[in-house]
Amino acid sequence: MAEKLDVRGLSCPLPVVKVRNKLTELKEGLLEVLVDTGTAKDNITRMANNNGWKVETKEQGEEYLLIINK
Repeated sequence: MAEKLDVRGLSCPLPVVKVRNKLTELKEGLLEVLVDTGTAKDNITRMANNNGWKVETKEQGEEYLLIINK
């Protein structure tokens, strides 16, 4: 079962900080993150990739679902 995190409506750098903290806690597995800006999507994807996680992005209207796993 994937963990879920909703960081919509948060200003940078909070989305990245919250996702990084959750990934640190998980160490491996699957995390689904809802974001509402391209900037948050790009920054979270870059941070996750730099820490060895794979990120798949699904666009959902004006929002994005990031599926992060290791």
